[in-house]
Amino acid sequence: MNRFKNSLKRSLGKAVLMCVPCIAYNLYFLFLLPQVNRQYLFYLDFLMGVGILLFLSIDWRKEQKKQDIFIQLQKETKDLEEQLHKRWEENCELQDYIAKWCHEIKIPLTASLLMIEKIEDTSIHKGMQEQLERIRLQLNGALLGCKVQGHLFDLQIHETNLLECVKASIHNNQFFFIRNHFQIEIQTEILQEIWIYSDKAWLVYILDQLLQNAVKYRKKENGVETENPVLKIGADRKDKTVCLWVEDNGEGIKENDIRRIFDKGYTGSNYHNGQYKSTGMGLYMVSLICERLGHSIEVESKYSSYTKFTIGFEQEANLTKL
Repeated sequence: MNRFKNSLKRSLGKAVLMCVPCIAYNLYFLFLLPQVNRQYLFYLDFLMGVGILLFLSIDWRKEQKKQDIFIQLQKETKDLEEQLHKRWEENCELQDYIAKWCHEIKIPLTASLLMIEKIEDTSIHKGMQEQLERIRLQLNGALLGCKVQGHLFDLQIHETNLLECVKASIHNNQFFFIRNHFQIEIQTEILQEIWIYSDKAWLVYILDQLLQNAVKYRKKENGVETENPVLKIGADRKDKTVCLWVEDNGEGIKENDIRRIFDKGYTGSNYHNGQYKSTGMGLYMVSLICERLGHSIEVESKYSSYTKFTIGFEQEANLTKL
């Protein structure tokens, strides 16, 4: 009913506008040309009336078609919104399920790590522990990945000490550092004095990804390290920004890859030549979390020489915290 009224109003408005020049012409004909035969005027009015009616009928049909298309679009939009909402709920339920599954699987994983301590064969013990540690890291990554990409993502910004975050990340990856004979150099005194505003759990996750990359992309030739791997972690202050940097002497990043390493799913040329296995999600997640935390992240690298990641914190807490 409302659609009919709206169309009728628009058509009447156009009819009034079209009748104004006709009325003006009739007044001109009656008062300024009284000697002319009025039958001509009636005939002209008849033709103009038929033309106006024809125009209005065509315009009415066009308006009806527009209204029908608009209603159809509204219906389709509503259907799409309902489908998107349904898919969103299904996605949330799936993320919840994966998160709960990750928590549940940690229990037998921890039990397995304790059980392998009873294995006396050193080679078997180390081999099993390495695989279990890899599973643990992948589980943590999957769990946090669900949180950062879904509605579970939460932030708890507090004054956080950089040294505590660095130590926590090194502890998470200590097995691989020991296994691969890493030399770790930390600017302990500087990091201990610096407190920043961040979420400690998410910042440790970022550092975990950077340290795992340092382990993964250490220099190797035919599966054998060409030189002792070194990892350096420190911090600098630039104006009002605190910069936490992580540098390794590993494989490095090629110039044509460095611009895209934070892109989702980008694996680089080392993946395509079969040298490394990669999902292209680690650094993408790092950049996404940094963005949500309000931190910046940059990278500089020289292929076959070094890679240096720098995380920038805009607001520094108290320089000394007791």
